[in-house]
Amino acid sequence: MKISRWLALAGLAALPGMATAADIDGSALSVLWGVPFAGLLLSIALMPLLVPSFWHHHFGKVAAAWGLAFLAPFAVMFGAPAAGISLVHALVAEYIPFVILLTALYTVSGGIYIRGNLHGSPGLNTAILAIGAVLASFMGTTGASMLLIRPLIRANDNRKHVAHVVVFFIFIVSNAGGSLTPLGDPPLFLGFLKGVDFFWTVSHIFPETLFLVGALLAIFYALDSWYYHRREETLPVDPTPDSRAIGFDGKLNFVLLGVVVALVLASGFWKSSVSWTIAGAEVGLPGLMRDVGLIVVALVSFKLTPAQVHADNQFGWGPMQEVAKLFAGIFLTIIPVIAMLKAGTSGPFGAVVSAVTRPDGSPDPAMYFWATGALSSFLDNAPTYLVFFNTAGGDPAVLMTTLAPTLAAISAGAVFMGANTYIGNAPNMMVKAIAEDRGVKMPSFFGYMLWSGGILVPLFVVMTFIWFR
Repeated sequence: MKISRWLALAGLAALPGMATAADIDGSALSVLWGVPFAGLLLSIALMPLLVPSFWHHHFGKVAAAWGLAFLAPFAVMFGAPAAGISLVHALVAEYIPFVILLTALYTVSGGIYIRGNLHGSPGLNTAILAIGAVLASFMGTTGASMLLIRPLIRANDNRKHVAHVVVFFIFIVSNAGGSLTPLGDPPLFLGFLKGVDFFWTVSHIFPETLFLVGALLAIFYALDSWYYHRREETLPVDPTPDSRAIGFDGKLNFVLLGVVVALVLASGFWKSSVSWTIAGAEVGLPGLMRDVGLIVVALVSFKLTPAQVHADNQFGWGPMQEVAKLFAGIFLTIIPVIAMLKAGTSGPFGAVVSAVTRPDGSPDPAMYFWATGALSSFLDNAPTYLVFFNTAGGDPAVLMTTLAPTLAAISAGAVFMGANTYIGNAPNMMVKAIAEDRGVKMPSFFGYMLWSGGILVPLFVVMTFIWFR
């Protein structure tokens, strides 16, 4: 029996005692509880380099093994009910809604085929990245990434150097572009659910977003032009021959994409007192209806999209399966790390929490920007956003007014710095998987960090001195 089934059975077996199990007290934990999470991150970083064949065939088992490395000792130390409620809460309250939304966006976007042969010149590539940056705040970084990454790769399949195009796509479309509305990125959506106004982010971090996206587009155009005008950059024969006029197939999915956006938006605006408690995790009616609706949308899209569109798009479930399996391990092993952060100054990571506060007790926006961003680069950026949102007081009315610079710093750090690593934001890994599936030799985990460290980090330093002092 697969390990994932054992995990599910373990959760069901613990159900009777979960209702009364207490939340994890992060102040009582040792930093050693973060070892499984660190081990999973190192596995993601190193195993594709050291044992690529083993990783390709068994990455799901590796993620499950690290999950058990946390869950089994935790059950022994704190009891099965505490371990069970942690598992179920991670599944019901966080992981399942996360995967459902990603699956819906992946399926719908994969049902839209941009036909015709675009030619990947520096001007065209820059235009696609700019369009993706705009779309990301309205259809989510995942939706925009899944819609545009395939035609972008196809447009450049006659060039020898393509990896830099995908890297900048991750920087711009999969991250920075999603900073203007709660629809763009999960951290901002959580802020919206906590009471932050829908248009607050666009009115407070638009200059930062414009600077970052504009600078990245300019750097990309210069770099891509250098590659493009080198000798023997273009292959003798274009793998994608010129054919029909440029247009769209699978137009029904544009309507379904609108339905996805409407469902996500409605779940935030709709307030209902109806909720259920499943083994300690509260499931509200708006969230439940959103998830059911997203499942229906995904099924309708997959069923009604012509098979030829999926074939032309080279649509497959491999990238989605990779993200789902790896993030299952991340969501599970991250539990004690988030608990220790939530413990504030009394927890093992008290130094991190103390670092964001000035000597006079007021919040330091620059430190909030970097602390939120640094953790969002390796932890899931949504719970990281919530940790620092609560560290700053957790009152949306105060954060949107008196502490507006602090909330802007938290929002920008969570969204922008998710681009620092492949695991900082879910679309990063999906885009990488799709690119590799189409023959693009992408940088390794640390190789990608050289790109982000050399390009993004200096821009973040400049932004700190301009906006977050």
